[in-house]
Amino acid sequence: MNIEYLYYFYKVATAGSISKVAKSAHISQSALSQQISKLEEVLGCKLLDRSNKGVELTDKGIIVLKYADNIIRTYDAMLAQLESSDEESRNIRIEACRSIATYSLPCVMYKVKDKFPKYNYELKPNESDLIEENVMNNICDIGVIYSKPKNQSLSYYKIGMDKIVLVSPGKYRISEEIDFNDLVKYPLILLNDKAHVIDPLTNKMREMGMRFENLRIIYNSDSVESIKTSILNEFGIGFLTYTSIKKELYYKQLKLINLKDFSIDYDMYLIYDKRVKENKILNEFVEYFKKIAQKNLC
Repeated sequence: MNIEYLYYFYKVATAGSISKVAKSAHISQSALSQQISKLEEVLGCKLLDRSNKGVELTDKGIIVLKYADNIIRTYDAMLAQLESSDEESRNIRIEACRSIATYSLPCVMYKVKDKFPKYNYELKPNESDLIEENVMNNICDIGVIYSKPKNQSLSYYKIGMDKIVLVSPGKYRISEEIDFNDLVKYPLILLNDKAHVIDPLTNKMREMGMRFENLRIIYNSDSVESIKTSILNEFGIGFLTYTSIKKELYYKQLKLINLKDFSIDYDMYLIYDKRVKENKILNEFVEYFKKIAQKNLC
């Protein structure tokens, strides 16, 4: 199978449009359609339903898309290593949970770049389960996640901790401490991050004889910045990671709301393949990362 077929399929599937991808790739729509048709021929199944409104994935297409990103990134990683004539200038690929990548690791990356200036670094946000999978499959070199890894084949090292906190606008009419039952009284903007917020919240409500549906949820979002903006505009209150709002707390744009008898605390772990010692450069990097991370999280 030509990897280019898979590459174009992935682009079209995520964009939902053949014309958009053809335009950005500077190829004709007919040539792009032929590439995808060839992939369908190789795999023996239809991947996309085409219409005037764009394209939609078939059931088989959903399965292929699930694996396409990792296959393409693995292929690119292989090419990068083949093209590198100087091992000292290798790429270090790091994946971390979105809040960690955005708010906690930038200061650490500054330190490691100062220590290893010849390395090139790629920091990508991702979900915990996918990070574990990508470390195992050598798609990324290390990961940073909340909680210990599920995969026992991975090594891990605690580098810090974070907590999910309830916040409101600085001048919002709400007490600095409320009973858990009172949470249903306020409009809420909620993170879609199921493992970090929704599960603990649902379990606590169940313990107290309440239902998740009782919450006055304005909308859900995967974006911390979207939720932060909504809260700053006084649309409601919300749960965010403490590291993501330290600046706003300092300038009193936001304030912490203590929710009685409820807290969500998470340890942050560096995860890496147990065979890391076989690679001298990567092992040296991991050991330095472990040494300085705790003191240099933003």
